[in-house]
Order: sequence, then structure tokens, then C-alpha cells
Amino acid sequence: MARQGAANRSNGRLRVALAQVEPVLGDLRANLSLHSIWIRKAIRHGADLVVFPELSLTGYLLQDLVPEVALGLEVSGPLRPLFDLSRRIAIVAGFVEETPGHRYYNSALFLEGGRVRHVHRKVYLPTYGMFDEGRFFAAGDRLQAFSTRLGRIGLLICEDFWHPSSSLILAQDGADYLLVLSAGPTEGIDRRGLSVHATWKDLARVTAQMQTLYVIYANRIGFEDGINFSGGSCVIDPSGEMLAEGRLLQEELLLCDLPRSSLRRARTLLPLLRDERLPILAREVQRLLAVPVAGRPRGRR
Repeated sequence: MARQGAANRSNGRLRVALAQVEPVLGDLRANLSLHSIWIRKAIRHGADLVVFPELSLTGYLLQDLVPEVALGLEVSGPLRPLFDLSRRIAIVAGFVEETPGHRYYNSALFLEGGRVRHVHRKVYLPTYGMFDEGRFFAAGDRLQAFSTRLGRIGLLICEDFWHPSSSLILAQDGADYLLVLSAGPTEGIDRRGLSVHATWKDLARVTAQMQTLYVIYANRIGFEDGINFSGGSCVIDPSGEMLAEGRLLQEELLLCDLPRSSLRRARTLLPLLRDERLPILAREVQRLLAVPVAGRPRGRR
């Protein structure tokens, strides 16, 4: 199956596997075992990349468990099994990162070739409604795309994706594939079904089309403290078309092939990346930063 992955890349096609799983809250050992099982499934299916949801190694509603499950990035530490497996397949997983200064971040880890290729720390921490992340996590302060053997990639975590500037920055930084890790709960039902899930799909379609990149959205399932997580992971192509969609409320490995030719076609027909005027954007952001805080438009809450 490793040969299959090499064949995918030589044919200009990336095979991605989305692991729509149910982590065990606060149990690193159980979740590492869970990840190993699903990573091996992805390898057997010839995937080049496997993507897990937000905080997949720890569960989401951690609160005062955050320091207990926090990890560093040492190869010899608890993450060693994932480092080893990343020699066979690129891996994206969510975890609580502890830095040398003892700050705790809701982070996404990209492993490739037995080493850390990139870590994204969640920038926007929801602290409203049922969410309380700002009490327990430090906020990240960088949005950067990064190069891999599979192509140039951007990582976002859940709430980051609800801020359009995040995707714009990563697209302008050269990302062809935008990976979004989520612990999206089930909230309400309308004529389209689960209302928040429908909104996520709309957001993914619009972002993929406006930034002309692939959007790969991995959401978890299961229950924690009475909150249900909906699943419904999906892959959207650079023209805004749904390529694959996971089932709601069910565990599964969602596989999808992403042809490189779709990026070329979308960016030729709709050259939005080329025509973005970053100097104007930078100038106007600087102007807004000079406005007194009380006069700024309020952000999303």
C-alpha cells in the first residue's frame, strides 16, 4: 500500500483519509491506541494522509484535565507510535500542547517522515454559549502554510475557520489543501437537517470556491458531558463541489482522491488568488488598528 501512495503522487492525485472517530475523554493511552488502529486502516486503503478531528488525542471537554493530558513534542515521548507510523503515511492529529514555558494550547500536529512538519495552535478560542476554551487554553498567534511531500498545506482548528481572514491568509501563503480539525457539536434542527452541520458545509463550499483550494473538514462523533458531536466530515474541491461526505453521528474512515488538475482548472477559471490586492488589505488593516477600540466593529460572538 505504500507503493499505492507513491503511485497516487506520481499521478498528481492525493488520497486523503478522514478518521471520524470518538475519542475517550482524558485517556491518552486509549486514544493513542485508537489512532494507531485507524492510521493502519488508512495505510491499508492506500491513503497518503490521514486527518483526525480537533483534540482527537484527548477529547474535547477537558477543563481542569488540560495539564494532565498535555504533551510536548519529543520523539521519545508518548507520541512515539505516531512518529513511527508517520514514516508510512502523513498524520494530522489534535492534542493539548505544553510549551517549555508551561502554556497550554489546543493544537494540531502534522507528522511526516518520522518528524514534526508543522504545529498549528488554535488562534480563535470560543468562550461563549457552551464553549469555555479561553479559560483553559492560551491562544495561538500565527497563521502559516507549510510545505510537505504532498503539497503545500494549511491547518485550522474549528473556530479559526469561522473567521474568513484565516483561510485567506493561508491561501495567499500558498496552501493548496486546507485541513480543518473540528469538535463540532449537534445544535438544532431546521429544514436542512442539523442546522450547524449545514452551516459548516456552506462555509466549506464558499471557502473552497473563493480561495480556490481543497477544504478537508474532519469532525468527531460521540458524547461528552451531555454534548453530542455530529460527524459529517467532508471534502470540497476548489470549485466548491462536494467530493465526499461522512455520515452523521457514526464512526467511519472517509476516503477521497484529490486530483491536482482540479486546482489548475479552478484557478484558471477564477483567478481570485492572483487578483487579491494584499497591499491594500494590509494598509486598511493598519488603519483599523489605529481606530480606538470602542470604535471598532464588534467581532462574531
